[in-house]
Amino acid sequence: MNQETAVIRNFSVLLSPTPRGARLARLLATEQLREWGLPLHPAEHIVAELAANAATHGRVPGRDFRVTLYVVGDTLRIEVTDTRGDHLPHTELPPPDTESGRGLLLVDALSTRWGVSPGPSPRKTVWAEVTYP
Repeated sequence: MNQETAVIRNFSVLLSPTPRGARLARLLATEQLREWGLPLHPAEHIVAELAANAATHGRVPGRDFRVTLYVVGDTLRIEVTDTRGDHLPHTELPPPDTESGRGLLLVDALSTRWGVSPGPSPRKTVWAEVTYP
């Protein structure tokens, strides 16, 4: 492998764990994907869901969450790190009459794969990968 094919593109930003921070995560990620010349779909939806979860379920007053994007080869990895390592996400179909609770089901459907990495304490990182053809 030569150096030209081993280029790793990355982007990372700290944001407040608020609805505004979650919206900003999606907007900044979208602009970065445009700059890299990558398709916005499905990555912008995955970033929006993971950032919304960090702002809602991973929120600890005074502690920010981090959004990181990086590309290696044909794979985009999206990582959202928050400071609620004690609160691990899980997919579960909510009752049909509820308006929320489907975010990780969407991430599961849109990503090539996803998961959770613990630590360092008190953090956790929820990540998703999208492989481009």
